[in-house]
Amino acid sequence: MKTTRTFALALALLACAGTGMAAKKKDAVKEDPSAEPADPYPSTYRPYPGMATAIRGATIFDGEGGRIDNGVIFLSEGKVTAIGGPDTPVPADIAVFDGTGKYVTPGVIDIHSHLGDYPSPSVDALSDGNEMTGPVTAHVWAEHSVWPQDPGFGRALANGGVTTLQILPGSANLFGGRSVTLKNVPARTMQGMKFPGAPYGLKMACGENPKRVYGEKGQEPSTRMGNIAVDRQTWIKAREYQKKRARGEEQTRDLGMETLADVLEGKILVHNHCYRADEMANVIDMAKEFGYRVAAFHHAVEAYKIADLLRDNGICAAMWGDWYGFKMEAYDGIKENVPLIQRAGGCAIVHSDDENGIQRLNQEAAKALGAGRRMGMAIPDEVAWTWLAINPARAMGIAERTGSLRPGKMADIVLWNGNPFSTYSRPEKVWVDGALLYDAHDPKRRPVSDFELGQIGAGDVK
Repeated sequence: MKTTRTFALALALLACAGTGMAAKKKDAVKEDPSAEPADPYPSTYRPYPGMATAIRGATIFDGEGGRIDNGVIFLSEGKVTAIGGPDTPVPADIAVFDGTGKYVTPGVIDIHSHLGDYPSPSVDALSDGNEMTGPVTAHVWAEHSVWPQDPGFGRALANGGVTTLQILPGSANLFGGRSVTLKNVPARTMQGMKFPGAPYGLKMACGENPKRVYGEKGQEPSTRMGNIAVDRQTWIKAREYQKKRARGEEQTRDLGMETLADVLEGKILVHNHCYRADEMANVIDMAKEFGYRVAAFHHAVEAYKIADLLRDNGICAAMWGDWYGFKMEAYDGIKENVPLIQRAGGCAIVHSDDENGIQRLNQEAAKALGAGRRMGMAIPDEVAWTWLAINPARAMGIAERTGSLRPGKMADIVLWNGNPFSTYSRPEKVWVDGALLYDAHDPKRRPVSDFELGQIGAGDVK
């Protein structure tokens, strides 16, 4: 209970400060109420208070493929301020944590999550990820379904070291809607978690899901050729909307077309659910036809078949460690998928798409790493950590601010009690923007949502 009260007090103070700032901004800018607003649901995120900190003696994976043994890392004012070797002096007036025998990494970034819009408990009343009313729902925004009290957020932080995550709509529709990137912190509202300045994503889907959902309703699309036809027809409409907008011509606001026009202008990143290699190739050609770029193919079970094509087009592949075979388009999965993309020089990412898998993404990456080594690919541990750090950050458009331990970047950091690729290792401490939000040895720093507090006795929370 003390933990929740501490977080609530901090949130209240931050909210008051944020309200004052927002009011001043509103007074200073008079907007045309009929115009398309630049940021109608702005982030109100403010970092929790932290302190100047050093972690010394640990093995450091910097998130970009670098490694320092017996290293030292410094955090101050929410940022990484320095990183060095064993001889780096440590000031006496800061908090110092002993990392001997332990590992430090950037916080895990999950590029594909449905926490908040498919929260726990998994019941119909909380199922808010798929707007299955038509194959084109580009007008919906996942953030308007996010429930900040989802217990999964705290579990992902404490069990998985996840500090940043992208929440996507589901994959029933060809155009599923906008995604949102969140900082994994306790908050009263979605906007209190919203990663400041992170670009939006557009969730798209190809393959079995949309053709099954609408084929069963007797609607288009009911085939893969129908999928592509509806996609292309929609992009034609979006391009006309975008051209009129660019010319300043008057037209009725259309939320879906606004999203798609922003994609065509490079303001919104495309995250495409796609399993089969041939379909990914079709989508790449369609993107060239209409002048947009796919940031990442998600699930990408057959990415290994077109690793060179993905590399040459600058498209990341977000994959599971070993999920395959649960439907026909997932039939040709192999355990070496992730390392084969790495070997080809592509952008490999390990993602969850699951409220349990997000709590052990380090182990999912370890499974892929082990499979690659058994195949003869000698990928170092520190390089494999890019699959959970800088690579998803790049695909989400936030790599300048997080995803690696570089001075000036957000101090999103995990201290693991052992090698993070070991089944037996767990986060010991987790910092988000330099604030210690989880400590395995301190019950007061174990985030518990209000919803969870309502389901257990007060005596169960220490």
